[in-house]
Amino acid sequence: MSPPHGITSDLKAAIRGRIVALFNDQASGEVPIPRSDHALFDRCSVAWRVHGDVGTMMVGGIASLLLQMLHPAVLAGVWDHSNFRRDMEGRLRRTARFIATTTYGERAVAEALMKRVQAIHEQVTGVLPDGTPYHANDPALLSWVHITETNSFLDSWMRYSEPFMPLISQDRYFEEMAQIGETLGANPVPRSRGQALTMMEATREQLRSDERTREVARLIVGPASSLALANLPRHIANRAAIDLLPAWARQAHGFSMPMTERPIIRAGTFGIAQTLRWAFR
Repeated sequence: MSPPHGITSDLKAAIRGRIVALFNDQASGEVPIPRSDHALFDRCSVAWRVHGDVGTMMVGGIASLLLQMLHPAVLAGVWDHSNFRRDMEGRLRRTARFIATTTYGERAVAEALMKRVQAIHEQVTGVLPDGTPYHANDPALLSWVHITETNSFLDSWMRYSEPFMPLISQDRYFEEMAQIGETLGANPVPRSRGQALTMMEATREQLRSDERTREVARLIVGPASSLALANLPRHIANRAAIDLLPAWARQAHGFSMPMTERPIIRAGTFGIAQTLRWAFR
């Protein structure tokens, strides 16, 4: 027996309301980004399909942050120039809003946002503990951030939504997203799944894990504070993100993922992702 229509509608509205609150700073007047016919990508793009799935994007977003923090210079930029200790969820929200704006927003709005991000990055400079200078607008650092995001978003999408996604569609996603990476100044920028994996492997020798890395990781996958991750339970999202990481990245962070836990986490994440899709239909 199906629940009464009114109860179903109320439940869907409640879930949508929680998601809107999750990805928009309502206290400052933020509202969801409207989908424009004049966006950087068209409605038939792979980016529209992948980035429109709330559950998989959250898992992929957490995984990408964990990967990024393994690069000493990316970590230093966050450590020295942000309030991540007080507002990690705000950082996740801002990243999600950037993705939404550059995927679905008006082209002029997306381009203006990318220019603002570049201007902010221009101020992010410093020196690593070993004396090496860093700059957030370094093309190689921007490349690492771009590769980890695109690869993680696509991995999460394929695991929990489209496991048999054709390679041609995967390559098309990287080709589309290259526009964002290049506009922000990243170099090199992958234009296929194969190139992304090759570039990630080439960067591994530069990655490190120390006490600062572990502190940031604990904050990323730590318990929720003032804002629960809507109907995507924080524990499941975190564990699904850790499960999504390459084995070498899990090892670098000191995370464990027992084989007996994987089917439970994956089933739970799949169920939550399906629930969120139902709520937005």
